[in-house]
Amino acid sequence: MLNHVEFGDGTPLLMLHGFTIDHRLLLPLEPAFADRADWRRVYVDLPGSGRSPRQPGPVTADTVAESLMTFVDKQFGSAPFAVAGISFGAQLARHVLAERGDQVLGMCLFAPPVLPFAQRDLPERQVLERDEALLGSLDPEDLAAFSGIAAWQTPEGWAAFRDHVLPGLRAHHQGDAAELARSLMLTATPETRFATHDGPHLLVTGRQDHVVGWRDQLALLERYPRMTYAVLDGAGHNVHLDQPGPVHALFTRWLDELDARRVDLPPAQA
Repeated sequence: MLNHVEFGDGTPLLMLHGFTIDHRLLLPLEPAFADRADWRRVYVDLPGSGRSPRQPGPVTADTVAESLMTFVDKQFGSAPFAVAGISFGAQLARHVLAERGDQVLGMCLFAPPVLPFAQRDLPERQVLERDEALLGSLDPEDLAAFSGIAAWQTPEGWAAFRDHVLPGLRAHHQGDAAELARSLMLTATPETRFATHDGPHLLVTGRQDHVVGWRDQLALLERYPRMTYAVLDGAGHNVHLDQPGPVHALFTRWLDELDARRVDLPPAQA
């Protein structure tokens, strides 16, 4: 069973972190639930990440997705639920929707990869602000990890990275991650497996995201007629850490839309 952390009761919301991180990456979204006690937030550590056991057998996007679906079915059964994910976790969120579309109330994607890395339309790498004194004070290994991804290399940017990214980087199984890196994209693109999904969906990318970019994601809108898409300036790959205010507003609006959809569900499904 995958390790997971839960808060609240009620309708499940599955939260999926990215590659080589763990569930702590998405915990900054918790303030959005301050007045929403009826959402059961389920933050998962994917196989080989955080405190979850390693993936048995080959480690690919497909096998990780299979393990995740086993977890989903055991935790949620046939009940309706929502799903949110960032980066690799956002790709898995799309897979969950493709597998269990009738159960999925809505989906939130942060910085989802759409194409293999070599095919992505990426902006040039940008560092929006750099604090040389801070960078000079960091452990070399932490410095390499932080400076390689952070758009804001400032004390505030470091604090967010230290608290929500670095713990997962230190906890994941490096051998499994290296194997997964060779098969990081799902064999079947999730959107090729269904026509459209009309639930409330949110997609947020960073204008300075040099890992997955922001242009390729436009293609997803054709399959999600009710999707809101926002490209936030001043944000790299960890868009929710770089622009917490705008992301909180968008995420809260998405939750409002989900709440409205839950009210409309037949009593037997609520």
